[in-house]
Order: sequence, then C-alpha cells, then structure tokens
Amino acid sequence: MATKSINKWQYGDFQTPINLAQKVVDVLKNNHNINPDIVIEPTCGKGAFVKAAYEGFEHANILGFEINKEYVNEANLFISATSDSERISVKEADFFSTDWNKILLSLTGYVLIIGNPPWVTSSELGILNSKNLPEKSNFQNRKGIEAITGSGNFDISEWMLLQHINWLSKRKGAVAFLCKYAVARKVMKQISKSADHHFTGHIYPIDAKVNFNASVEACLFILTTDNGSANCEVYKNLDSSLPSHIIGERDGFIVSDIDNYEKWRHLRGQDARYIWRSGVKHDCSKIMELLPENEGYKNGLGEIINLEREYIYPLLKSSDIGNSRVNSYRKVVLITQKYVGEETSSIKNNAPRTWGYLHEHEGYLSRRKSSIYKNKPPFSVFGIGPYTFKDWKIAISGFYKKLNFNLVSPLDSKAVAFDDTVNFLSFDSEDEAKFIHSLIISKPALEFFESMIFWDEKRPITIDILRRLSLKEISKELDVLVQYEHWSEMQASTSTGQLELGIAENRSTYEAVKAANK
Repeated sequence: MATKSINKWQYGDFQTPINLAQKVVDVLKNNHNINPDIVIEPTCGKGAFVKAAYEGFEHANILGFEINKEYVNEANLFISATSDSERISVKEADFFSTDWNKILLSLTGYVLIIGNPPWVTSSELGILNSKNLPEKSNFQNRKGIEAITGSGNFDISEWMLLQHINWLSKRKGAVAFLCKYAVARKVMKQISKSADHHFTGHIYPIDAKVNFNASVEACLFILTTDNGSANCEVYKNLDSSLPSHIIGERDGFIVSDIDNYEKWRHLRGQDARYIWRSGVKHDCSKIMELLPENEGYKNGLGEIINLEREYIYPLLKSSDIGNSRVNSYRKVVLITQKYVGEETSSIKNNAPRTWGYLHEHEGYLSRRKSSIYKNKPPFSVFGIGPYTFKDWKIAISGFYKKLNFNLVSPLDSKAVAFDDTVNFLSFDSEDEAKFIHSLIISKPALEFFESMIFWDEKRPITIDILRRLSLKEISKELDVLVQYEHWSEMQASTSTGQLELGIAENRSTYEAVKAANK
C-alpha cells in the first residue's frame, strides 16, 4: 500500500466536496436558524467547511485546525484571496494533543462546531500501528477486559463527537458533523444516558457513495442545545424542511420511530412460553456442514464421506431464510449433541462412521478459537436444546433487511436446523406454529418491530428486538387471547417451558422434556 493511501486510511481522510459543505451550511441556516458568532472546524482538511462557513455566515469568525501541513497551506491560499481574511484562521494542529479547553475559554458567543471527522475505527488504526488515536479510556462504559484496556473498537469520529458535546455542555451552541449513521445513533444513546448533556439531534441522510466513494450509511448529524430533549429528528434528505420521524431513547433502548413505538408500546413484554433462539454455532463449517452427494456427503475439504443419518439434519442458512427458500435444502449439518455440554462419547456406539469422521478431523475442531469450546466434550456445538429438534419453526434472517418471517416444516422427515445468523421459534405442532405465525406477521406486530429496527445495521434483526414483543399482548390486540391461552397452556403441559429450556445445560432438564414429549 502506498504511503499516500496509508495516510489517507489512518487519518480517515475523506475530503468534503465544496457543494456538500455549502448545502450543509444552508440547512443549518434555513432549517435550524443557526447564525453563530464562532465557527470551529477541528479537522478541517483542505478547508471546504471553512470556505462554506465564510460564505454562509457573514459575521462569524472562522477557526480551522488541521494536522496535515499541506492542507493547511492550501486552506491559507484561499484565506489570502478573501476580502475579509481577518475573520478566518487555519492553523496546523493535532486534535488529540491540542488544549481545546483553553481555546474555548477564550471565545464568547454562540459556537458552531462543524466538519467531517475521520471515518476510521480504532481497530483499523491499530492494524496500521497509527499514533492518530485518543488516549485509551472507558468512554463507552464497557465492562470486563475492554473497560480495563480501552480495547473496544469504536469510530474515532464517535470519540471526537463526544468531546465536542462536552465542550458545549455548559454553553449555547451546535455541532454539525458528517459521519456514519451508526455513529450518530451511538452518540444519541450516550447523550440520553447523561444528565450533563442537553441536546436535540437532527439527522439528514447523505449519499456517501456519491460524495466520498464510501459504501456506508452516512448522514449530516446536527446537535443543538435549544431544548435538550435528547430525541433525534430524522429527515429524508438535505432538501427536506420537516422531519419524517423521530428516534430516541424509550424503555432503556434507542428506537427508530418514537411515534410508532408509542403507538404499540403496550405490546412489549417477555413471553415465557415462546422464546426466540439463534441457530447452531459450530465454528467449523468445513467439517460440520456437508453437501449431499449421491449416497454420501461432501465436506468443505472436498472429501466424499458416508455417515449415519442419526446426527445429520437439514440446514437452512440466513440466505435461505431471507429469500424464503424453505421447502428444500442444499446443505446438512452435523449436530453432535442434544443439549449444551452433553457427552459425545455415545456417538461411538450409535454412529461409528460419524465417530470415525469426527476423530479423523479432530484437528480442525480443536483449533476453534472461541473460548466457549474449552473444557467441553470433544466435537461440542452450541445454540442447541430441545427447541432445536422440534418439527415446526418460525424463522427470520438476522442479516436480511426485511421482516420476512418464514414458517418452516420438517424436511426429509427431520427437524430443520439453522445457522447462528437465523433467529427462530419452535413448536410441537403445525397448528400452533401457524397460529403464532399469524400473530407475528400481523400489522401491529410488524409496526412494533419496525419502530425499533435500524436497517443500516449489519445485523438489524436481533434476538433482543424480537424478544420485546409479547405474544400474549398481541393476541389481546387481535382479539384472539383465548386461542393464545390454549396453545400456551399446551406448551406448559407438554414441556418445562422454553424459558427454562433456554438455559438447559444439564442432562436432567433435557431428559425431563424428552420424557414428557413421549
């Protein structure tokens, strides 16, 4: 990698087009009536925002700071050509070593902090051995080893934004940054937790591909000290004058649409009988995931093997569920246990060819990096319990950006298994599964989920979000409580309940359920 591109990477150097900077200034003036006395751009690059602020805020003093000396010189060429150069200053400065408190104490009036901070994460800088990092601290209130070392990965722009917020915590002002959409939400979450910060947020999506050739969801993120609601108005684009919806903290988490969430808030609650799960986790797809081939199977090493069917299950992956390919399967998965921690030695007698195959490839399985496999029986897997082996399921991909809940039946007379990117509910009967499916795909339930999902996330549909819906409450909303109670009682009578099964780590729990289902 060339030195120039390394520098671009470690400094998150995505220069702002002048037309975009000018558009941002227009939005600040026209939509939010911002007319600052002081404009500060802490990482001004070549000075696009310095130029736009100079042109748009006719009476403001403009202060720019930049670590790249060449960029400082370029910005100063612009200043020297202006007719009012005394109100603009661009200086060479390292953000992380500058005494910003001293600078701010010298300034009076309404302060606007504007710019496009580095779009780079701390882990990326670690790879480069870059010194362009803040001192390690637990600014995200992490727990465990990450809190001790400050090793949790975070966007540098997130850290910078929180510094700017601290600057304005006791004075009038605004912050206007171009950043990743996810960073804006993280910052709003931090603000909602702090009694010292009184800001209202405003988000305008921008096209990062067009403006920066970056494949990421990005936005103009504005924070104002006007009323301090800690909510965030979301606009469709930079041309919008009114917000389309509002995001904010409710019931301990950030929701994507406050109005919709408030409308269906009464549907929240944990359901003790129907608990969302994730699929099987094995971390060794070359050995554990197989392609049916004639009378045998082909593993990820290209080997053709002949295994007993006892531990083999049809496998549907996230792409299958996301595209509703649920009536057939391409792969199978080898599931070595019925519950977490079960001894695997019985495979030797029950399926000697499978036992031989696992022993032959023990090296691959023993090299799995996750600590969850340590001190567990050989060939262990996770994300399993009695719920794994129920015939009927409702499944949804965690990755796909749509609420597509699939009803999944047995295939080849065996229960279907999923990979760990799929979330699912499991049932003993088709009728029960169909009834619960009708609740989940109802308009109130879908709107409730939509109010909490941020579709730009890598995995937008999480177990945590799915578990916030009370099926009992949605059955009340749809006037089918009697049917729900019928199936809920059936669940209670035929098992120990999925809430208990979710932590099934011992043989007695599994055997009790197995006996009850006979």
